[in-house]
Amino acid sequence: MTGMLSDQELAALTPSELCPHRTPIPTQPVSSDEFYPAPQNEKQREVELRMLAMADELGRKSGLDRRRFFQTASGMAAAFVAMNQVYGGLFEAQAQEAAIPEAARARADGLKDQFIMDMHTHFLRDDTRLTGFVAMRAAVGKQGWNKALAEKEQTIEDLKFENYKKEMFLDSDTKIALISSAPSEIPQDWFLTNQQMADARQRVNKEAGSRRLFAHCIFTPGRPGWLDDLDAALALKPESAKGYTVGDNTHKDLSIYPWRMDDEKTTYRGYERMVKAGIKNVCVHKGLFTESTAKRFPKLEAYADVSDVAKAAKDWPQLNFIIYHSAYRNENPERALAEFGRTGRLEWVSDLADIPAKHGVNNVYGDLGQIFASTLVAQPRVCAAIMGTLIKGLGPERVVWGSDALWTGSPQWQIEGLRRLEIPEDMQKKHGFKPLGGARGAVKTAIFGDNNARLYGINQKRASQDVQQDKFASLKRDYDAAGPNPSNLRYGYINTAEAVG
Repeated sequence: MTGMLSDQELAALTPSELCPHRTPIPTQPVSSDEFYPAPQNEKQREVELRMLAMADELGRKSGLDRRRFFQTASGMAAAFVAMNQVYGGLFEAQAQEAAIPEAARARADGLKDQFIMDMHTHFLRDDTRLTGFVAMRAAVGKQGWNKALAEKEQTIEDLKFENYKKEMFLDSDTKIALISSAPSEIPQDWFLTNQQMADARQRVNKEAGSRRLFAHCIFTPGRPGWLDDLDAALALKPESAKGYTVGDNTHKDLSIYPWRMDDEKTTYRGYERMVKAGIKNVCVHKGLFTESTAKRFPKLEAYADVSDVAKAAKDWPQLNFIIYHSAYRNENPERALAEFGRTGRLEWVSDLADIPAKHGVNNVYGDLGQIFASTLVAQPRVCAAIMGTLIKGLGPERVVWGSDALWTGSPQWQIEGLRRLEIPEDMQKKHGFKPLGGARGAVKTAIFGDNNARLYGINQKRASQDVQQDKFASLKRDYDAAGPNPSNLRYGYINTAEAVG
């Protein structure tokens, strides 16, 4: 999608929109082009087969085909029942909920008013050139693999503004979101410009009649004129700032301005202007830098880890540093699980979690964008290990919700994943992790909304009232009453090769 993978790597992948089964949660890793996705493994295939079998059996009883069953609350419950059957009891999900639509709907209705702030989301600008997977979809049609694709021109409208509104605010329980972007040395390859993010925020909030969308401003230390660009961006009154320490993450081969968070001569000048403008939250992309990526771009690896976080946090206590992706490297999940089993550590994530105790700071936060989605699917015990590590090290008050949607479709399946996930007892005992608790328990409530509300100065009670009475809330009530129709699409790439072993 963004050119981060080579042409050779992309040629071996398939657009995730072509998955034959639109299951409520993915059944194999989906790449946003920030990493190379592993092929579906044996356990993931077993989960998929169990989901399909339940859809056939339970859907038939309700007069629903597979696709329609998977769009229901029972279909979502069935997905987590299947995962429990394969991976063990990591999720709160009962067979009764999958079998009895009324039970599933009652549970979903009981949680839909939960206050969820998703402060890590994306869509693409209307004139985007980042259309690699569109060409792949067209080729698939022409080659006859999916003849339906040859019957009409393929577009990327699903990754643009109108579908973003639907999948964020109608197909999920998200109440407030923050729109983000990524910079590039090629101006047109910014996901969105700072002005476009501000315009989207204004449009959504005007349509909704409440404050539903927040916006980043992107800052790029070291680039010519970057401080003037930052001043112009800050004049747009963003709610927070975001930067990529590797520089151009979209075209790493063009990245000539990587930077460090603790660079006193350069980056600190930007912090000064942010503080003066009233910005309190600085979001920084870290991690998602696999060993294969490091081999291709060895000069950027040192900028992708968290070695520069602690000093910046100590020197700037008036700022909160929110580390996107919690610096997870996104290596092979089975390898990550094995390493965690041996050492009790996850590369770079554990380094991030160690910072408060080692350096005496309390202004470092871990964001769950992309890593929750990818590990929940690839190896849920790694997902549990990430949650346990971050909460133990940073504290439950400094782990924040972000989905990185729309890359993996509507974030509802991720929301359900966290609502249902529990850290296995053996992992709790061995590593001293505390339970995550129920969907409305203190820990998950903090992660979903309390922590982001505090960071962004939101009166949660007032905000909850506003979003329950605005136009989007009315649209969602009508949408749900008519029978919600989530696409269950994920946007990106999957690997259809046979897994080894």
